[in-house]
Amino acid sequence: MSFDVNAIRADFPILSRMVNNKPLIYLDNGASSQKPQVVIDAINTAYSHEYANVHRGLHYLSNLATEKYEAVRGTVAKFLNVADENDIIMNSGTTEGINMVAYGWAMNVMKPGDEIVLSVMEHHANIVPWHFLRERFGIVLKWVDIDENGVLDPEAMLDAITPRTKLIAVTHMSNVLGSIVDVKSICVGARAKGVPVLVDGSQGAVHMPVDVGDIGCDFYAITGHKLCGPSGSGAIYVSKDRQSEMRPFIGGGDMIREVHKDQVIYNDVPHLFEAGTPGIVQTIGLGVALNYMMDIGMDQIAAHEKAITQYASAQLGGLNWLKVQGSAPERGAIFSFTMDGAAHAHDISTILDKKGIAVRAGQHCAGPLMDHLGIHASCRASFAFYNTLEEVDALVDGLRLANDLFG
Repeated sequence: MSFDVNAIRADFPILSRMVNNKPLIYLDNGASSQKPQVVIDAINTAYSHEYANVHRGLHYLSNLATEKYEAVRGTVAKFLNVADENDIIMNSGTTEGINMVAYGWAMNVMKPGDEIVLSVMEHHANIVPWHFLRERFGIVLKWVDIDENGVLDPEAMLDAITPRTKLIAVTHMSNVLGSIVDVKSICVGARAKGVPVLVDGSQGAVHMPVDVGDIGCDFYAITGHKLCGPSGSGAIYVSKDRQSEMRPFIGGGDMIREVHKDQVIYNDVPHLFEAGTPGIVQTIGLGVALNYMMDIGMDQIAAHEKAITQYASAQLGGLNWLKVQGSAPERGAIFSFTMDGAAHAHDISTILDKKGIAVRAGQHCAGPLMDHLGIHASCRASFAFYNTLEEVDALVDGLRLANDLFG
């Protein structure tokens, strides 16, 4: 289908509302995306007419809910170009997926003194679970810096590998700088050294086509609420080699076949790692959201956002009192910035909000990156495929007003 941003915007009811008597300009997509009507309708239908628990019943509604829930596994596999849908484990989002890797895989294969290599621009969801292992089991975290443009050199990640390295955990796209990481090169080099790679796809999968088979990673995590789906939905790809090294870390529900006083017989992957009643409706909504995005075309989404990125880079770069963090040649439509003078990120955000412009202010769950950049907080404008060049202009006008007041 041809890319018509105005037609796409009409699919999102919230984009037609007013905020502070101004048309809403939603530029907080890095935190969470808005939902198209088809997703809202699917959620409403599931709760109003089709709800039942999955996997446990033989009645019509349970079978229907199970069929719709399980179909999403195949949808995620298609979205990530994964050959076997049983390599997809459904969960509540990237945070749960990475914690599953930490407790279900890393604790099973790592010993005190073993190492995990991280980049300095990881989201806290790809940091804190590894700190748990550092605090509780003596795992060593090794940090790799970015260059002055916000680029992460794959060779720097690979050079950090030692005989004690058991995992590289790296983002596909920075949620602060928008920098796109060459995760394929990291995976190729790490594989040659026998080191698995976990890729945090929370941002990357939103903005560009993802081919897990081509990347060659061992784990790839996505979160539904950034992909136009409901909160509390997500999935993680786990390679078969890593599946064989994992054990469940949450018990109950569908992860078992039989339970006796002296024995538990476990279910097969992927259900082995999907304990308890899952987010049934959330997952169904995620499937609808991914199909919606694939119908538009991830290539077309990436092309539209590239145009926004180039235009916003030029417009924001023309404001000599604005400091945009990062200038990686390969980047997505995420811009974090500070302003000369007395303006705090929260002040800038408040002024923009009065103009109906929603941005994020703070550390963006990236404390180590903030320390590396030498700033306490920044404003972040993060664009999606339903944003327009006119909204970039409105952002620039709002920033000029903030500079007049605080600069």
